[in-house]
Amino acid sequence: MPHPKSVDPAQPVPAFSEHDHGNCRGDALARAEAIVDAAGGRLTPVRRRALEILLSEHRAFGAYEVLDRLTEDGAARQPPVAYRALDFLVEMGLAHRIRRLNAFAACSHPGEVHAPLFLICETCKAVAETPAPKVREALEDVAARAGFTVARANVEAVGQCPACAAA
Repeated sequence: MPHPKSVDPAQPVPAFSEHDHGNCRGDALARAEAIVDAAGGRLTPVRRRALEILLSEHRAFGAYEVLDRLTEDGAARQPPVAYRALDFLVEMGLAHRIRRLNAFAACSHPGEVHAPLFLICETCKAVAETPAPKVREALEDVAARAGFTVARANVEAVGQCPACAAA
């Protein structure tokens, strides 16, 4: 697998800006397939469908919401089916767990080096992942002073998206 590129924090946040969402989804699925193949993994039909569900909207989905959609598509209604698929997606860097919402969201930058900051709209429930390298640097600095090494971190901020704030 090629070395991951870094995310440009100056790029617009798709969840809060106009964009071709069909293209957004298609690009993300293609990147996901390449990442899984390069890692020697397998994007099974259930895993792929779980990712498609997460990519269907720029928001977080609870595991049972994913399970409901998988069941509509003919999968067995067994919670471990959804949880295993979601865990795989998180492990592969294709999705993130949004702890504040107890939910999952597709990664906006799979295969790229990034320090995600999740902007969660408390009104419409949109979730935007945006790079936050300075936040990550500050976190690592504080952790280093405590003798701690950060392996993973998700920063979550709750507020209002531009559309809801304007309404």
